[in-house]
Amino acid sequence: MGDEYLSMKARDDFNKAKTRATIASILNALTPRKQTLLSLQDVRQLLKPANETYKGMRVVELEKIIGSEGRYNDFSKEFFPRYEHLRKRWEGIDKAHLKSVILPPIKLYQIGEVFFVRDGNHRVSVAKMQGVRNIDAEVIELTSEIPVTEDMGVDDLVRAVIEYEKKRVYAETEIGEIIPQDVLEFTEPGRYIEILRHIQGHKYFINMDLEEEMSFVDACRSWYENIYLPIVEIIDKENYLTRFPGRTKGDLYMWIVKHWDSLKKKYGNSFSVKSAADDYSRQFGMSMGAQFRSFIKLWLRAIFK
Repeated sequence: MGDEYLSMKARDDFNKAKTRATIASILNALTPRKQTLLSLQDVRQLLKPANETYKGMRVVELEKIIGSEGRYNDFSKEFFPRYEHLRKRWEGIDKAHLKSVILPPIKLYQIGEVFFVRDGNHRVSVAKMQGVRNIDAEVIELTSEIPVTEDMGVDDLVRAVIEYEKKRVYAETEIGEIIPQDVLEFTEPGRYIEILRHIQGHKYFINMDLEEEMSFVDACRSWYENIYLPIVEIIDKENYLTRFPGRTKGDLYMWIVKHWDSLKKKYGNSFSVKSAADDYSRQFGMSMGAQFRSFIKLWLRAIFK
C-alpha cells in the first residue's frame, strides 16, 4: 500500500472513530458518565488497593480495558477518540497497524477482572477501531477486596464501594442492633465511617457526665433517637429531598449537621438545627427551575461537545 493511500485510510479511520464517540455522547446525553472511561486515580482513591504485583507479559482482552491513568477524558468508554488534537498520533499508529508493523506492548494496571492503561491509549483505540480482540500488554496488578468488572462505570464503582463500606461497618460493629441497614443510606463513599465518628463523639460527650462509661450500643441508640431521627423528621416535614435530586436522607443529614456546626460557631450554640436545615436548603438546594436548566445544559453539552 502506498503512503498516500495509507494516509487517506488512516484519516478516514480516525474520522469514523471520532464520529462513533460523538454519536455515543448524543445517545447518552442524559447519562454522560456512562460514556466516560474510569480514571485510575479516582479508582485508586475509592478502592485503596493494598499491594502491587508485577505480572509480566500477558495477552489481554480489549473489552476488559475500562479506564486510563492519564487520558480518560480523551477517549470514550469504547476508547474512540473524542477530540481533534488526538488525530496525528492516532493516524500514525493506524498506519503502522495497516502496514503490519509490530508495535511495543502497551502497559496496564489490573484491578480484579479489569485493566487500566498506563501507556498505550492510542494503540488501544486503534486496535478497537480495527476490530482487534486481544492485545499484548505488560501488567501490574493492584489488589482490592472490592470486585470490579468490565461493565462497571463510575457510578457503579462508587455504589460498590459504598456497599462494601456499609457491609463492613455493619459486620464489625453493633450498629445493626439499633439502625436497620435499609434506613441508613448514602450516595458518597466514606459516610458510614463518618457516622461511626458521630456516634463515638456523641458517646464521648455523654460520658463526661456519667460515672460509668456508656456502651457503644447505648450511645448509638441515643444518637439515633436524639440526633439523627429529629433531623430526618425535619427533612421529611419540609420535603427537602426534592431540592437535592438523587440524594438520600443520610446525605442530607450529614450536610445539615456540618452546616449547623459552622453556624453555631458563627452565631452561638443557641442556633437551632431547624434554622440550619432551612438555611442549607435555601443556599444549596435546587429549585424546580434550576433542575430543569441543569438537565438542558447537560443535554446541550453532550450534543455540541
